[in-house]
Amino acid sequence: MTMKKIILAGIAAMSLTMTSCDSYLDINDSPNSPSGAALTTSSIFPGAETAFANVYGDYYRITGGYFSQQYAQYFGTSNYIDYSQFEMSATRSSGSYTTLNQRCLSDLAIVADKAAADGDKATLLAVAVIRAGAYQAMVDAYGEIPYSEAMDITNPAPKYDEGKDVYAGLIEELTTAKQGVSPSDLVCTNFLFPSLTAEGWIKAANALLLRLYMRESGVVDVKSAVAALIAEDNFPTSDVCWEGCWADAEGKANPFYNEDNFANYGGSQKNVILNVALSETMDKSNDPRMGAWFETNADGEFIGGVSGTNFSTAAKIGIGAGSFCRPKMKYNSPVYFITVAEINFFLAEYYAMTGNAGSAKQYYEDAIKASFATAGVDGAESVIAAYPWDNANYKKNLGIQKWVALSGVNPYEAWCEMRRLGYPTFGTTTGAEIYNDGGATVSYNPELLEPGTLYTPYQVFAKVGANKLIQRWPYPSSSTSRNKNAPVMKDDHVSTPIFWAK
Repeated sequence: MTMKKIILAGIAAMSLTMTSCDSYLDINDSPNSPSGAALTTSSIFPGAETAFANVYGDYYRITGGYFSQQYAQYFGTSNYIDYSQFEMSATRSSGSYTTLNQRCLSDLAIVADKAAADGDKATLLAVAVIRAGAYQAMVDAYGEIPYSEAMDITNPAPKYDEGKDVYAGLIEELTTAKQGVSPSDLVCTNFLFPSLTAEGWIKAANALLLRLYMRESGVVDVKSAVAALIAEDNFPTSDVCWEGCWADAEGKANPFYNEDNFANYGGSQKNVILNVALSETMDKSNDPRMGAWFETNADGEFIGGVSGTNFSTAAKIGIGAGSFCRPKMKYNSPVYFITVAEINFFLAEYYAMTGNAGSAKQYYEDAIKASFATAGVDGAESVIAAYPWDNANYKKNLGIQKWVALSGVNPYEAWCEMRRLGYPTFGTTTGAEIYNDGGATVSYNPELLEPGTLYTPYQVFAKVGANKLIQRWPYPSSSTSRNKNAPVMKDDHVSTPIFWAK
């Protein structure tokens, strides 16, 4: 199916009209309340774009952080304790799923229809990039999702497409959308590349294609396709992220900052803290990115919590709310789509798997340096020395260092890459050993954990089990409750790998 047929199929009747930047950013406003103004691509696209940024930068970031053991649960609170135990219910992700479909993808279909009528290929490219980002995120969470029939409003029960088929469709969409677009062509109003030229969107499309190709590289032969992208030599040279578009007000700030009570926007509960798996790994190399991404605790130290518990009984050994470290966030912190570090890690992997050890090593080291640049700190050489390139074990190198590099910018993609690459692996220490809650013998022993390894949470979801990551989310109830074509979930659903990790 061609890009145009997929994007334009079943264009939704409802749309989005906004009149100010603040309106686009308000995640509490309904996007489907037209004000009566004339609808244009520039009036619709920013709202669809920020709907994706809000979900990707908040819900997907939070769950990815817990599932990758970059985050743990704050002392005494329980809002995300299930995530820290590697559990996801069919209802927990339903809100984000609905937002992506009704507030992002449906409106992108309308933008595509208007842009196609205007012969606006540059805006069609922007639509393809955001659309591919949203679908990629959902495939990597659920495995199978409605895609080819998803935007047909006459079909209340769209089929769930296999993840590999969605990936193939997204690659076709992006490849087709790039054709005939010049860097100087104008794109409708948007926040990702506010210069309004297509140059950034072309580079972003290439970066996203690289991510899609490399993510499926274990099950699909992508070598020639990646070689063609490399020959094109037109990847982003700076991080692709939403910045400069967030406001210091409830509903308009960076979505993660807004969500987890960093500024008390009417909230009452903090949830996210640093995980001991990450703190012990970064401490091994005195990694200065820790201070860029996490606050110190009340004693000026970087101490991580344990997955699967909220330390509610730890007061007897002096552990309290001030013992652990919160992420370092501001109202205007960027929401990262794809970074230069991530691109370089993918290129390092490509060269490693094609036998070019020298280029693989160079891109690996460049990726770490790019991550340090994103964090705004020096000292990449210490990490490169602590984790030198080993071409024979390149997946271990890449897995651990991507996990660290993504922890401060995009934990969701870290969880994806961990499932695919198989690193970091689980060590011999368990969460119950690190936090030994034996009544009178309570102790906290983070030094037991080997740096660069994971551990079974203190309490773990039984359907995942010991020494395993959760592999996928249950299909969202907001879809399955109304869709007779939704697949039946087996008992081992959450432990069954996505197609690219099999």
